[in-house]
Amino acid sequence: MKQSVFVIKENRRIAEGIWKMVLAGDGTAVTAPGQFIDIKLDGRFLRRPISVHDADEGSITIIYKVLGHGTDDMTRYKPGKQLDVLAGLGNGFWDPGYGARPLLIGGGVGIPPLYLLAKQLRAAGMPVQVVLGFNSKADVFCVEEFEALGCDVRMASADGSAGVKGFVTDALPSPGTYDCFFTCGPLPMLKALDAAIPAGVPGQLSFEERMGCGFGACMGCTVPVKGGYKRICKDGPVLDREEIVWQA
Repeated sequence: MKQSVFVIKENRRIAEGIWKMVLAGDGTAVTAPGQFIDIKLDGRFLRRPISVHDADEGSITIIYKVLGHGTDDMTRYKPGKQLDVLAGLGNGFWDPGYGARPLLIGGGVGIPPLYLLAKQLRAAGMPVQVVLGFNSKADVFCVEEFEALGCDVRMASADGSAGVKGFVTDALPSPGTYDCFFTCGPLPMLKALDAAIPAGVPGQLSFEERMGCGFGACMGCTVPVKGGYKRICKDGPVLDREEIVWQA
């Protein structure tokens, strides 16, 4: 974890309720796809944890959804504004031993962290299949970015206006065309994917939990796993499929 001051380079709406923010600053604290940053907002007590979409030595890019007063405030932040940011929080995706034909599945704001993962997998020469889930065509974002990497992209939407009508589980490629999977999205989606993807296929799932501190001190995002408990902000947000305990 590293605390730094970043300067907003870009902050714009890219889909219905979805915004993209590019922050100039030291991005070296981000060491793995799937990590997140924690942003201090003006007039707000708690920082806002947001997953990293892309990062390099001189910048970090995030994609966020307007869900409350804090993220609504963020939409009015202009280029040039400085932000106090904790970067490089949490663990990340990708155990190289998992397989050579990865499948990436993202739903809504669970999509952004998969982009940096796809970049690394493609740089390693792997074929990458991607399934993205949205509510409707108005919510679609990032598809062209994945396609530009050379990924095979499929879409699903609840109303059928983009891709397959239904959920990401309705757009999954045939078993045998992938040998591992990585996913991020709402809990019902993660649980449905675990049931839909054949047993024995290794995977990593990134969980969304309400966080207080964002770095493991408050214990507010603790969840049960096989053999004990883990903090989603510190020990996660990425968990291995084999360790997850699904609760009713």
